[in-house]
Amino acid sequence: MLKNIQEWVLLLGIFGVVALAGNWIGYEILPTSAIPGMLILIGICLVGLILGDVLPGSLPSIAYVALVGVLLSMPWMPGSEYIVSATSEVELLALTTPILAYAGIAIGRSWTDFVKLGWRSIVVAVCVMLGTFLGSALIAEAILTFQGII
Repeated sequence: MLKNIQEWVLLLGIFGVVALAGNWIGYEILPTSAIPGMLILIGICLVGLILGDVLPGSLPSIAYVALVGVLLSMPWMPGSEYIVSATSEVELLALTTPILAYAGIAIGRSWTDFVKLGWRSIVVAVCVMLGTFLGSALIAEAILTFQGII
């Protein structure tokens, strides 16, 4: 368990540093103002990962991370105003960039496992991605047309 926590802290720390850099470069939010929010987000993730590992059941860690984050940001929770204001200094897209990069590296490392799934899985993945793209494009087209923007 201690080894897992050390790995999680290291990984979350790397994500945090890269996200702070992306936040600074992409949104011109200085790291000094975003560090408290990033530390809070890292803490929430760490608590959720620990709960997912410790508590019995098959609930994934992401559910615990979301639950802890929602509970801490509720208006009746002491300190929620500070948590919300501090984390609002960290932009969502600055967070997703290192996570998606890590996911791409993880898939690239386990390419043999991906190939074992067979050609049907590749067809399904392509259809899902194509459907998601086309669905998003249609929704965006409809909303932008409705608003008179295009």
